[in-house]
Amino acid sequence: MTLRQEIVGNAMQMAVVSLQPGQTVYCEAGKFLFKTANVTMETRLTGPSDSGGGQQAQGGGAGGAGGMGGLLRQAMGTAMQVGQRVLAGESIAFQYFTAQGGEGTVGFAGVLPGEMRALELDGTRAWFAEKDAFVAAESTVDFGIAFQGGRTGMKGGEGFILEKFTGRGTVIIAGAGNFIDLDPADFGGRIEVDTGCVVAFEEGIQYGVQRVGGLNRQGLMNAVFGGEGLSLATLEGHGRVILQSLTIESLANALKKAQGGDKQGPTGGLFSTHSG
Repeated sequence: MTLRQEIVGNAMQMAVVSLQPGQTVYCEAGKFLFKTANVTMETRLTGPSDSGGGQQAQGGGAGGAGGMGGLLRQAMGTAMQVGQRVLAGESIAFQYFTAQGGEGTVGFAGVLPGEMRALELDGTRAWFAEKDAFVAAESTVDFGIAFQGGRTGMKGGEGFILEKFTGRGTVIIAGAGNFIDLDPADFGGRIEVDTGCVVAFEEGIQYGVQRVGGLNRQGLMNAVFGGEGLSLATLEGHGRVILQSLTIESLANALKKAQGGDKQGPTGGLFSTHSG
């Protein structure tokens, strides 16, 4: 059942989802805006696949879970999923919305001024997204956490932990500023971007992090005064890549400067004093 949704607004977009009777959509806690009265809301610690896909937790008791062993395995699986989300800095719980007795409507939004995008998964390719990009998805889409390699993670900052979406259906993501869609194959097979500008990319794209320049005078100038610090994200291969025009760091620095607390001056780069 295809998820009917419309992304509305301009500077701060929101997604208005129309649910068919019995259809379920879930979101990260804190992304819900409004719903019609016939849409039920339930908060759970588990993702869709942890309880049987789109029909999870709709009245199944302990009898079908394999007794105490099944309950223990389910509890351990839930704890592992929650632990991964906590480590990634994501919300602990998900909110599930199901239309009852007729069509229903639910509204969702991101947490920063910017765009939203609905991605359609056909089961052949996963999608990866930056932390906090996930807004909502059909119950047939699985939400997971992907960990990059140690060297990439330590150098990449934002790229160390990514959200991963698999299955079939619609997933809605959000970012800051405006979006641009690129395919590295159209630019010689490789693009290099600020690590904070990556919103999402298809499976098959190779993600990495590289040092900005060498350990020479120009390399140090790039790192100290260039605004990107020591590293850039690299995206290689053939597939869709979504970038955002506004980074969380630049937004935080702009707000701090407007409040009179900016100490970084005009240099940017390693002199940035933004607090995590």
